[in-house]
Amino acid sequence: MKFVDEVKILVVSGAGGNGCVSFRREKYVPRGGPDGGDGGDGGSVILRADLHKNTLIDFAYKPHFRAQRGQHGRGKDRHGRGAADLYIRVPPGLVVFDSETNELLTDLDEPAAEWVAARGGRGGRGNARFMTNANKAPTFAEEGTAGEQRWLRLELKTLADVGLLGFPSVGKSTLIAKITAARPKIAAYPFTTLHPNLGIVSSDEEHRYVVADIPGIIEGASHGAGLGLRFLRHVERTRLLVHLVDLDPQTGRDPLRDFDTINAELAFYSEELAAREQLVLANKIDLPDARERLDEVREQFAERGISLLAISSLTGEGIDVLLAEMDTRLRKLKKSGKK
Repeated sequence: MKFVDEVKILVVSGAGGNGCVSFRREKYVPRGGPDGGDGGDGGSVILRADLHKNTLIDFAYKPHFRAQRGQHGRGKDRHGRGAADLYIRVPPGLVVFDSETNELLTDLDEPAAEWVAARGGRGGRGNARFMTNANKAPTFAEEGTAGEQRWLRLELKTLADVGLLGFPSVGKSTLIAKITAARPKIAAYPFTTLHPNLGIVSSDEEHRYVVADIPGIIEGASHGAGLGLRFLRHVERTRLLVHLVDLDPQTGRDPLRDFDTINAELAFYSEELAAREQLVLANKIDLPDARERLDEVREQFAERGISLLAISSLTGEGIDVLLAEMDTRLRKLKKSGKK
C-alpha cells in the first residue's frame, strides 16, 4: 500500500431543512390554525480515529466530503428528518490544520478520538411554532441555517513508543522484522524503506509497545535533503529513540560521525526531540571485521558517556539484551509520565 501522510480535503456539512408554512384544511374545522412542521438538522462531518487506518491514501483520491442536508418540514405538523452525520475514518496520530490560516485545529492522538470538522446546519421552525394569542395564523417560517464548508490539511504523525533511527542500510528494517511481525522490504541499497513500518513487541501479556522504523533521515534532512522533512514528524511522538550505527568497515561509514549527524538533524527540527532519551546500538557484529572494530567504537562512545549495545539484526545476536533494555526504559518513561 502506498504511504501518504499529508493531504488537503474539503468538508461540507449539510444545511438544515426549511420550516413549513401550512394551515389545517379539514372539513368542518373552520380556522384550523397553523400546522407547518420544522425542518430537520443537517448532517455534520466528523473525523474519527480508527486503528485499522494507517495512511491517508484514500483522501488523495477522494478529497471532498459532503454530509446530507436535513429534510424540509411539511404540513400536518410533520417535521423533516434530520440527516445522518458523516463519519470519516482517519489514522490515529492525525493532526488537523486549517488549510488557509495554518491554524492547528485538533490532534487525534488517541484511538477512537473524534472531532467535528463541519457542524450541520440547524433546521428551521415551521409556522406552528410561532402561533401566539396575538397572532393565531402566522404566515411565516424559518429557513434552515447553512452548513459549514472548509478546507483542511491533514498531517499524519506515527503513533509509536519506540522509533528506530539511523542512516539508510544500517539495518533498521531487518531489526524491526526480527523483533516484530512486521515484514518491510529489505535490500542492500539506500532508501529501501519509503514509509514508516510499524510492529508490535509483546514483552508479556500486559505490556505491549509499538516500534516504528523511521526512514529517510540523513544529513540535511531538516532542510529537505533526501526524503527531507517528510519523515521527521513521525519521530515526534515516540517515547524512546533507538539509534543504530553501522559497524561494517566496508561501508566506509564513521559510526560516531553518523550518530552526530542524525542528532544534529533532530536538533534542527526540534530541540525537544533531540533531547529525548536514546538507546544506541552498534549493528552488524556478525561480520568478522565489524566485531574487531567494536572495542574501538565502544570507547569513542564511552567518552561521550554513551553505553553502546552490540547486536546483529540479521542473526539475532544481542537481541534478547536489547529487548530487555527497551522494556526497562519504556516502563520507566511511562511511569514518569514522559511522552
